[in-house]
Amino acid sequence: MTRARTNANVTAAVGRNMIINGAMNVAQRSASVTGLGAASGYFTCDRWQIETGSSAGRFTMTQTADGPNGISANCIKLDCTTADTSIAASEHLILEQRLEGQNVQRIGKGVAGAKQITVSFYVKASASFTFGCELVDLDNSRQCAKLFSTTTDWVRHELTFPADVDDGSSPFDDDNAGSLALFFWLHAGTTFTGGTLNTAAFANNTNANRAAGIDSFYSNTDNNFFITGVQMEIGPVATEFEQEEISTTLAKCYRYFQVSGYLESSGVHRLVLSGNNGTAPLTGIKYPYTMRAAPTLNYFGGNSDGGSFTVYAPSRTQGTAQTSPSSATIGPQSTRWNFTSHADAAKDPHWIDVGTASSQFGWTQDAEL
Repeated sequence: MTRARTNANVTAAVGRNMIINGAMNVAQRSASVTGLGAASGYFTCDRWQIETGSSAGRFTMTQTADGPNGISANCIKLDCTTADTSIAASEHLILEQRLEGQNVQRIGKGVAGAKQITVSFYVKASASFTFGCELVDLDNSRQCAKLFSTTTDWVRHELTFPADVDDGSSPFDDDNAGSLALFFWLHAGTTFTGGTLNTAAFANNTNANRAAGIDSFYSNTDNNFFITGVQMEIGPVATEFEQEEISTTLAKCYRYFQVSGYLESSGVHRLVLSGNNGTAPLTGIKYPYTMRAAPTLNYFGGNSDGGSFTVYAPSRTQGTAQTSPSSATIGPQSTRWNFTSHADAAKDPHWIDVGTASSQFGWTQDAEL
């Protein structure tokens, strides 16, 4: 393995890495998803989003155990499965992570004491490519970008971005919304490549300057791209990649996404509902970890996404099969559910049989940026 620069032996304080799950060790949604490229979203490794637009290209995204020794066992792998050599102007493919404003206040953006930011990461690919790494100020629509290259061996790149000092733009908002984004540009049309890359300073966002000079990941179905060990820190020097315990990474990821419920495909488990409102059973669920904001809840049952489950009363009277509670009051720490009423709705306790092939019940809590 080679390095593009050689500052990796410099050490610094614990907690310096502002990126979450940079080692690609957590993948709550799935370890592998095929047929991607038509829509943006979070698919495999937590906190890492695919942003795409207008392309005919398709790819598989996998959390795979092929990381560089001593850095991480895991990495994200993208495999091109459908090429796109006729590139429309608005096409793009980006791997990105967005950071909350309250987590990037240390940068001091927009004031006289603003700090430089260094981004480091390990990449390899099926061939030699030039791709883009961009920092985007989401609050003020400003950006700065740099190019990096790949080989068939793991290479560590260390890219230092200039301080965005007091020039009339505002500091990052100090809240739980997205303020700073790290973009890896892997494919783009002339809307994003037709200008000149802003490398020396942050500037107001002009799309044509964001990905000028990059190659296309979609050029051939033999193409693949691997990345791990992503770190973003204060200052002009890339320190060694910060290792953290998996429990710490999981706790950080749970702020944005959690999977709950009973997922076993055999055996019977019961989720007891805590009460009723006189006409329908209800219950409250407190999340193990407080989320960034009130999440979007997606339910699954019946051994598959969108399957059904049944609420039982003390008399074993069955209610109507349901695919989700009839209503929910959702907050960042807990949720209260109401379920469809039936003949014994005013009696307690109700329960849901879960864990069988025909009667699972679970949900995801999504508060991603």
